[in-house]
Amino acid sequence: MFKNPKYELDVEEHRDQLIPLLKVILESPKRLSSREHQQLMRRYPKPAGEGFYSLANLVDAWRVFAGQEGVPAYDEGLLHKLRRKPVRTLSGVTPVTVLTKPFPCPGTCVFCPNDVRMPKSYLADEPGAQRAEKNAFDPYLQTYMRLQTYHNLGHSTDKIEIIVLGGTWSFYPETYQIWFVKRIFDAMHDFGKGIDGRAEVLTALRQRSMFSGEQVSNVVIQGLAMTASYNQVVGNIYADEMYRSRGLVDEIISGQRERSAVDEYATWEELERAQRENETAPCRSVGLVIETRPDHISADEVIRIRRLGCTKVQIGFQSLDDRVLEMNKRGHDVAATRRAVELLRKAGFKIHAHWMPNLYGSSPDADRADFQKMFDDEDFRPDELKIYPCSLIESAELMQRYQTGDWRPYSHDALLELLVDCFEMTPEYCRLTRVIRDIPGTDIVDGNKVTNFRQLVERELARRGGKSNDIRAREIGRDLVTDGDLRLDVSEYRSGIGDEIFLQYITEERKIAAFLRLSLPAAGGAPLLEELSGCAMIREVHVYGLSLGFGTAMTGRAQHLGLGSRLIEKAAEIAAERAYARLAVISAIGTRDYYRARGFQDGELYQIRDLAT
Repeated sequence: MFKNPKYELDVEEHRDQLIPLLKVILESPKRLSSREHQQLMRRYPKPAGEGFYSLANLVDAWRVFAGQEGVPAYDEGLLHKLRRKPVRTLSGVTPVTVLTKPFPCPGTCVFCPNDVRMPKSYLADEPGAQRAEKNAFDPYLQTYMRLQTYHNLGHSTDKIEIIVLGGTWSFYPETYQIWFVKRIFDAMHDFGKGIDGRAEVLTALRQRSMFSGEQVSNVVIQGLAMTASYNQVVGNIYADEMYRSRGLVDEIISGQRERSAVDEYATWEELERAQRENETAPCRSVGLVIETRPDHISADEVIRIRRLGCTKVQIGFQSLDDRVLEMNKRGHDVAATRRAVELLRKAGFKIHAHWMPNLYGSSPDADRADFQKMFDDEDFRPDELKIYPCSLIESAELMQRYQTGDWRPYSHDALLELLVDCFEMTPEYCRLTRVIRDIPGTDIVDGNKVTNFRQLVERELARRGGKSNDIRAREIGRDLVTDGDLRLDVSEYRSGIGDEIFLQYITEERKIAAFLRLSLPAAGGAPLLEELSGCAMIREVHVYGLSLGFGTAMTGRAQHLGLGSRLIEKAAEIAAERAYARLAVISAIGTRDYYRARGFQDGELYQIRDLAT
């Protein structure tokens, strides 16, 4: 019922074509280039002119024919020879992005799209948004579909980084947050067990007629004539569903009705049971990311998202200039961003900032100063960064500033010069995860439409004899490495709460194979939670290279060198030398067993290891 036709194939009927094809690919001493792969496909096409075999067909066939007629035994470590897009999992984990449902947003930013089919700031033509809408924004359906796609394409589905995007997470009801995360875990567990629960979800959705495309297909907000806000329109469109959802939750809590698969309610106890199952599940969460605004971060909110299992927060800085924030109706000042980062750092979260050049009221020179401030000022210094140059979207209020001539997008050359400077200013401890947002050019009224701007920047840097030093530019990728190729590099910088130690295993060319972020809170500072009293904290351990399943080994791959364990021991040594009594880690749910094996004990929200004096 759920199979994609391009994945459906009775491999036994194609045995004579598929076995020699698999043998050529798998016995090749190296991975075939795209051109070599295409030539091979033409040599071994489907019979009767039915076209060529897909990657999913090849992966499925190997799983069936492994060890037969000379086909090599199935080995996940060799799957890289079949994959055509291994870059998706070269960061060491498999990312699964899901979107929350359309919902009112506390912001009124003039640059933000107002697509009422989507959660705030997203557009229906974006690839991730299209997947979410296709699955009615249901967390189970979205998660299961992505896992199935990765599996079909030969990617590992053991170590999953869950990325929850859409609007302001902290503005959604707590019951929705708990339910949303629990259902993601449910999908991971079912997928790992070979159970497909999508039919039950789809039946329940049809019965509820949730988020029918007919409701919103003709509802459009025009930026030039804002007769109603996003919140007003979304509130009207989904009012019945929101009211019904609240009523159903009340009935569930009071015991008046049974829950269906799509009722947006779960308890903390149910989530915690799902988390315990995930600790040893075949498909585990090795990271959980949410997206929010600085003015919606409080001590209570930080504790809540940690309780959900969150390890990283994407947070919209946008600008570090109060004047620019005010002109763009951002709704908070720079002081709110300082407070948010401080609270998140105290709790050990990875800080993944969003920053927007070319905002209304800014300029290239002002943006350069703003970017420099982000790393010069110890209150900020994010671990990861998305650079999203402002583009003009028809539904955004910015259209009014554009019509009057008060705002214009930077020219291609001006934007290139700015981003080249930004790349050069980015320190080694930061990862530039994205440079241009994945907005289709058809949605952009004016502004940059080039999607590969990172490559253009790196090419220009190389032409000038420079290069980017950020983490992504230095990842080891598919390179084979040995212990002899790597050395430990330790650097230190100040943060708003103390010192940060960045440990990395790098090659002679400073290619990065693994790193660890160690936070050393200043003595006398009040911890956010009592269990972190007297603790240094590991905020992140990451080993690069192709994502491998639990227990899978590949000679020469960074994930097989024990680098993570060595970094942890070095962090413990540094923390003890600095007179910390204990070392905490903000572990993901699926990494708890890993840290237990390395001397950490379970606390309430963290795992903690006593340090020998």
